[in-house]
Amino acid sequence: MRHQVHSTFHRFTHPLLAHKLARLRDAATGHSEFRELVKQLAALMVYEATRELPTIPCDVRTPVAMTKGHRLAKPVTVVPILRAGLCMAEGVLSVMPEARVGHLGLSRDEATLKPSLYLERLPKDAGEGPILIVDPMLATGGSIVRAIAVLQAAGAKDIRVLAIVASPEGVQTLSAAHPNVQIYAAALDEKLNEHGFIVPGLGDAGDRMFGTV
Repeated sequence: MRHQVHSTFHRFTHPLLAHKLARLRDAATGHSEFRELVKQLAALMVYEATRELPTIPCDVRTPVAMTKGHRLAKPVTVVPILRAGLCMAEGVLSVMPEARVGHLGLSRDEATLKPSLYLERLPKDAGEGPILIVDPMLATGGSIVRAIAVLQAAGAKDIRVLAIVASPEGVQTLSAAHPNVQIYAAALDEKLNEHGFIVPGLGDAGDRMFGTV
């Protein structure tokens, strides 16, 4: 399911992901279906992105006997980048409801393409376990780089990024700024255009998700 482009970028290859991604890209896909597709893609992706999370052994009493099992060693925190990351967070929580949720609000200046932080709500002990940043688009990489800096200031050490579509420029920017952060995506597209949008991409994910196109 996973194709590793280089040491920190992982592109998923799976028929279900490819099928759902094609529907997501389609300009004719309405906001209701778009939201559901984003949730489904995130749910499929998180399974693989969390494959190497550490576990610890535990004792389990079944209705028949005692047995051995495993549970996650540390709490997982999902951090959507507002607003487009919200539906991805829902998808992750559908398979990992025990995860905590933090929120980061970042707005992009359309002239400079630089992000500014307007909201930060994180668990007090966010650094105690892995953090999954979720955002459908890894475009310029600026917002994710800023988000990682905020999370590191909060004590986070194990940070992973889940995006549905990534650009080469965004991957390069993020990998250069944070070479130890693992990046997972369903697609690596061609390029960014002069407006900072991914080509071929899928348009503005937040607008398409919430019907504000």
